[in-house]
Amino acid sequence: MIKTTCPVGGANLDAYVLDTAIVGTGCAGFSCAGRLHARGRTDIAIITEGINTGTSRNTGSDKQTYYKLTLSGDDSDSVRAMAQTLFDGQCVDGDHALCEAALSAKCFLRLADMGVKFPTNRYGEYIGYKTDHDPRRRATSAGPLTSKQMTEALERDVRARGIEILDKLMVIALLEGKEHIRGLLCLDLTSLNDAAHRFKVVLCNNVVYATGGPAGIYQDSCYPAGHSGMTGIAFEAGTHGKNLTEWQYGLASIAPRWNVSGTFMQVLPRFVSCAQDMSDEREFLQDYISDPGELLTNVFLKGYQWPFDSRKAMAGSSLIDLIVYNETKVKGRRVFLDFTRNPLDNGFDMELLSKEAHDYLESAGALFGTPVERLAHMNQPAIDFYLSRGVDLHSEKLEIALCSQHNNGGINVDCWWQTDVPGLFAVGEAAASHGVYRPGGSALNAGQVGAERAATFIASQPEKPVDIESALAEVDAKIERIISLAGGALTQAGYERPPVKQRLNETRQAMSVNGAAVRDAAAIEKLISNVRAQLMNYSEQVGITGPQELPEFYRLRDTLLSQLCYLGAMSDYVHNGGLSRGSALYTDANGEKPLDALPESCRHIVAEGAVCSDENTAAIRAGKLVQEVSLDGLKCNCKWRAVRPIPEDDDFFENVWRGYRENGNVY
Repeated sequence: MIKTTCPVGGANLDAYVLDTAIVGTGCAGFSCAGRLHARGRTDIAIITEGINTGTSRNTGSDKQTYYKLTLSGDDSDSVRAMAQTLFDGQCVDGDHALCEAALSAKCFLRLADMGVKFPTNRYGEYIGYKTDHDPRRRATSAGPLTSKQMTEALERDVRARGIEILDKLMVIALLEGKEHIRGLLCLDLTSLNDAAHRFKVVLCNNVVYATGGPAGIYQDSCYPAGHSGMTGIAFEAGTHGKNLTEWQYGLASIAPRWNVSGTFMQVLPRFVSCAQDMSDEREFLQDYISDPGELLTNVFLKGYQWPFDSRKAMAGSSLIDLIVYNETKVKGRRVFLDFTRNPLDNGFDMELLSKEAHDYLESAGALFGTPVERLAHMNQPAIDFYLSRGVDLHSEKLEIALCSQHNNGGINVDCWWQTDVPGLFAVGEAAASHGVYRPGGSALNAGQVGAERAATFIASQPEKPVDIESALAEVDAKIERIISLAGGALTQAGYERPPVKQRLNETRQAMSVNGAAVRDAAAIEKLISNVRAQLMNYSEQVGITGPQELPEFYRLRDTLLSQLCYLGAMSDYVHNGGLSRGSALYTDANGEKPLDALPESCRHIVAEGAVCSDENTAAIRAGKLVQEVSLDGLKCNCKWRAVRPIPEDDDFFENVWRGYRENGNVY
């Protein structure tokens, strides 16, 4: 890596010149860096705005499960069988499914060798369990902080290799050339007050984008507070979005941000609601569900049916999600879990539970006491976790909301995880390799496989020096434009405009109301217009008090660009006949409302099984067509294409060996 200065717009900017820049220090970013170095590509560096932030290091939920090929027992399994499971999730391209199945064992065993404590039996078998959307027992776990262990192990490998880590650099623009990525423009978070050094340019031949999902577009989120993603600037640079409509949402505490699945629900806590000022506290589930047995069973089932699922919204555990959404987003109240008392007061009786729920608690020896006493018996570490973050479940209520948890879509990539911009790769949650449904834990596997594939492809290409002069000629104008946004905002500091942090909160809140688990087409259209208006003459509309607010200034811009594309995808989906599916309920006046006490926005039709005479609409509803989105200025262009099938390559050994040796049939 070369450190130099580059002339841009009459000024000299600090610059780094190298072969490959990896953006992000989660599991996928660290893994890709290590794999590149192992293949002899040493002119690389990792760029991050905060090495200890991000989802991989700071969350649990789906990140505690690793989904891989079966490695124990006599259960039948194969690469093709696992690929088929992934492919059956709807809107999943077959080449991605095959890659994630084929490389799952390799990537998993590498992590185990690096010290991630995946459990084995005394004979060395990696025992598995069933997770959601999993027909076998492919899931495993190293505990509630599996992805944290992975991140730390992969970081140790990176540091042992001496790979450069450029910390406190926030990427604010991807610099695309006419035919290839050229680099990055970064904001130096350590030099915000120094006008001559606050911007840094990275010129390179390849960029691996491992920034995670666009968590910052939502207010109600169980992503860690330090994670926002930077997907909008990738769309601005010419990448396409894929399956942007597909997310996972579920109940989570908001301080700290953590999902409340598993035993948190199975111990049957009270759900209480109150006004914003904490007055008028009352238990409220019975206002919606009159049958106490049904109420208690649905709460229990939320434990292992944690993601909101539109198929379970009419009668099932996802009713709980909609009820919480109505209390918080429609009524404007606050909702808490209370583990100190049993629900329903004197009406609480374990015998009201369904046989499934009752037998489970009986087997766990938990048919006694209060919710917190049951939780201590079944899962004391859950109590310890919250206590370590300042919440004592023995005496305090836990505030919750229906939160975004994982983006199943993202940036479109090919089978080498290369985007529509040559030389720019997306790995981890930033990449769109999932569809409508996916097995729990498949995200961790996808991140490792994507990192492996991107590193393999980059290392296969001839290494060449960066042509600094030609690169600058192609990206100079964009660098000037992005930097000038800050100049425009700073010169108008003090003028009457909404503060940037207020704007961030408002736009995220609007997205959580209208573009999360419950989506109304008319409200989405209004929000699109509002977002587009905010992006026009952007620097003149956002109030910042000085250079210290430049990170929020650029983060808000990325958030709005991301929202524009995600909302555009949702609008297009509805206009093409899309109905409720996955973790999204689309308001439909011709549909059914799950409960009388719920608002009209919850009236919907489930896509699965819906009859339609139009072939294109029927294919969309069946998940046989994939939606791609591109950004042209501030206009979203959407197109639909057929899902790529699982490849049926010739697997005759001699043919594959020859192709592998010659690279012709591989790359």
